[in-house]
Amino acid sequence: MSMIRCVFSIFFYTLNTVIWFIPIFIFGLIKLLPIKPLQKAMSWAAKKCATMWVSCNSLNQNIFTPYQLNVTGLEQVKLKDWYLIIANHQSWVDILVLQRLLNRKIPFLNFFLKKELIYVPILGLAWWALDFPFMTRTSKSQLKKNPKLRGKDLETTRKACEKFKEMPVSIVNFVEGTRFTQAKHARQNSPFPHLLKPKAGGIAFVMQAMGEQISKVVNVTIHYPDGIPTFVDFASGRVKNINVHVEVLPVSQELIGDYTGDSEFRVGFQSELNRLWHEKEQQLVKLEQQAK
Repeated sequence: MSMIRCVFSIFFYTLNTVIWFIPIFIFGLIKLLPIKPLQKAMSWAAKKCATMWVSCNSLNQNIFTPYQLNVTGLEQVKLKDWYLIIANHQSWVDILVLQRLLNRKIPFLNFFLKKELIYVPILGLAWWALDFPFMTRTSKSQLKKNPKLRGKDLETTRKACEKFKEMPVSIVNFVEGTRFTQAKHARQNSPFPHLLKPKAGGIAFVMQAMGEQISKVVNVTIHYPDGIPTFVDFASGRVKNINVHVEVLPVSQELIGDYTGDSEFRVGFQSELNRLWHEKEQQLVKLEQQAK
């Protein structure tokens, strides 16, 4: 039965993606015309289609892989504000959970993606048309070989955020930088039993580029009571419960500053992020205890 669920679920995810990809991609092509009002209208239309795509994905889940989404702490949010969403990252299922949780409650979610993901069939071009930023992260070894690359990540983020200033948007950042696994956790020697170490660079660059415009920070903690699922687990209907705790935080002045040039601010920013991660660890423990 789970195999049948999986086949039908993935088929309708694929069909839904192809259907909505067509208008999204067309609107993306029209945006190449250097006419500001037209570009803004096409961005709005593309995001409306993407919202419908997410809604249809949620309908697919209700029909073939129903599960209980238990949510606490989601306060009043608005469609006309700018948000930075930070979340722990354990599975590709996290993206579907965030989309379902926040769809039509806040502006459409935009993810910062690795440059290589633009080559994913259909989805890569859809993400491009939706103005998802494609990032090339500069490693310490690359900086050592070529110091001129210093600041390139910030400049890429700043250019991406320029597009976000024209209409409300929700920017998602998985602060750990990668999905949680026990092997990665051991390599990092992470002090958080359920989390990898948080990386400040990504959200610090966003705050540096458009911190004054961000209305709130939405801190999401995702917990899977039956263990971290794969996408196939999810598509097969094996996931029955997902617990999510949401905390909507104000944007304090301590989060806005020159992360690249001010070492004191950089240390303070990382310290604040570590504090949030300690609280997220405690929240995960609490959710785990409640699930027993």
